[in-house]
Amino acid sequence: MTEAPPQRIAVFSDVHGNLEALRCVLADVDALGVVEMLNLGDMVGYGPEPEACVQLLRGRGVPSVLGNHEHGLLEAQARGWFNPHARKALDRTRQLLSDDSLMYFRTLPRTLTAFGALFVHGCPPGLVSKYLYELDEDALRETFALYDNALCFAGHTHELERISLAAGAGGRGGAGRIERRNIGKGLLELDKNARHILTAGSVGQPRDGNNKAKYLLWEPGQARIEVRFVPYDIARTAARIMEVGLPTVYADRLW
Repeated sequence: MTEAPPQRIAVFSDVHGNLEALRCVLADVDALGVVEMLNLGDMVGYGPEPEACVQLLRGRGVPSVLGNHEHGLLEAQARGWFNPHARKALDRTRQLLSDDSLMYFRTLPRTLTAFGALFVHGCPPGLVSKYLYELDEDALRETFALYDNALCFAGHTHELERISLAAGAGGRGGAGRIERRNIGKGLLELDKNARHILTAGSVGQPRDGNNKAKYLLWEPGQARIEVRFVPYDIARTAARIMEVGLPTVYADRLW
């Protein structure tokens, strides 16, 4: 017998060591009675409590994909991609992490598939560090042609966006119309005849003009997404960033 899909799955990304924001998001998820969760990577980096965030997510059994910050901690070559502030934050993050957490990062896959959807940190089908906003329409068509899932969830940009390949474009090699739209709080109805990439925003460091923590609720089998905005104690996280010696720019960005 095939197990029925869960009613809803909470999809979130880019926690970035922000324990205050993560706790509030998990409390919101629990209050809604949602059991299934999936993390799109970057549990650490920028924020003051990376170890606690990793242990909390692992303790809750949340499946995760590899983020570029986890990758940067594992591979010296990957650290060259980071700007000077981010490299400094990554070096300090490593000092705040246990060896056990670093070993855990080595087990993280670059992609996950669940209930027909693809989950990746950066750009589908499996890139960790590539930003979707770097792709023009032709490049996005080529990207859609590389995989077959009708729905893909991605992180990395810290923004909320829907990228759609219009109906009739087919799977691989499709040449249909690309539509890009920023998305906001509330329900989002998806065209069932199109293919979509949804970026999940950020729990720990949003960059979409609203400083609340963000995550998505997905109903498998339904063309419906709910975008959730969750308030948290920004002042505490900002103060902790400076207390632990991370670049102050990452405290300023929270506001």
